[in-house]
Amino acid sequence: MTMQLPARYDHVGSFLRPKYLLEAREQKARGDITPEQLREVEDKAITEIVKFQEDVGLKSITDGEFRRTYFHIDFLEQLDGVKTDIPVTIVRADGSEELAPPVMRVIDKVRHTRNIQLADFQYLKGQVGPGRTAKVTIPSPTMLHFRGGRAGISREAYPELEPTFYDDVANAYGDELRSLAAAGCTYVQMDDTNLAYLCDEKMREAARQRGDDPNELPHRYAKFINKVVAQKPAGMLLAMHLCRGNFKSTHAASGNYEPVAEALLKEMDLDAYFMEYDDERSGDFKPLRFLPKGKTVVLGLVTTKFDTMESKDALKRRIEEAAKYAPLDQLALSPQCGFSSTVHGNNIAVQAQRKKLQLVIETAQEVWGSI
Repeated sequence: MTMQLPARYDHVGSFLRPKYLLEAREQKARGDITPEQLREVEDKAITEIVKFQEDVGLKSITDGEFRRTYFHIDFLEQLDGVKTDIPVTIVRADGSEELAPPVMRVIDKVRHTRNIQLADFQYLKGQVGPGRTAKVTIPSPTMLHFRGGRAGISREAYPELEPTFYDDVANAYGDELRSLAAAGCTYVQMDDTNLAYLCDEKMREAARQRGDDPNELPHRYAKFINKVVAQKPAGMLLAMHLCRGNFKSTHAASGNYEPVAEALLKEMDLDAYFMEYDDERSGDFKPLRFLPKGKTVVLGLVTTKFDTMESKDALKRRIEEAAKYAPLDQLALSPQCGFSSTVHGNNIAVQAQRKKLQLVIETAQEVWGSI
């Protein structure tokens, strides 16, 4: 059964970290405070960001990813058999910064031997008021393959990838989803850069150099994701956010969704998709024609990278354009990405978070009604 989003407006999950939280993380790194003391500071910051989201009017509530440094590494490195390295920041010739993709290696059998998000979800759930849904964000399992390809996965642990590697990773994710569901979680979002990267010819060529066929990969990943979906507990909404890079307001990939659209929308058994459409990098809305009945695409039309405010009229025109390819009642609205996919945050003012979210909610209510 396809699950429905809490509202026609949503958000991707991360928020700019308050200064006192960043300072506490630095103190922890120096050894000046304990992990327990840092967690107390995180608890305070999460309580505040939950109130912020509720005051704005959001129906789905996250912890802002305030306990994480990177949206993906902090989760994946807690799976047995996974080794990750800290990403490297590259300074471009024009002075802008880019986050080089972290090296992720599978060095042994992938296993879920500890509950990764459970305690974090339990705290979040305790802060969220009635009539709202606590949402957990986790990285997509495809990250354990795409970054390094076959060379990044131990041949000793996995002489063949099919089916053992994909089954082991899916089972690990299934264990995590079951632990969350048992605690009352009904909404999980997987953040996936890889399918969005496969829209970019530079990334497609890199995949070829690793020995993969960029035309085949989206369909393989659809089967991979469906192994996770098959283990989704009853009553849980499972969504995917496609990210093109979101480090300090930069991006890593561009390109129309056409190369992945059929595998993404038609073949994956997900409930909803958050798709970035904030500028020309994403191409047109024609790929939405593959959206089957019952599923929802959340249009990420409002950028989180810059303070510049979009107009309601422009957003409504773009929603109308998208509705030429997918039914309006299967669309929703959100910002294009989180405001702080890594601890560093985007180059956007704190108050802009509120204004952007208010714009999303007000526009959605005017288009779809007060829902």
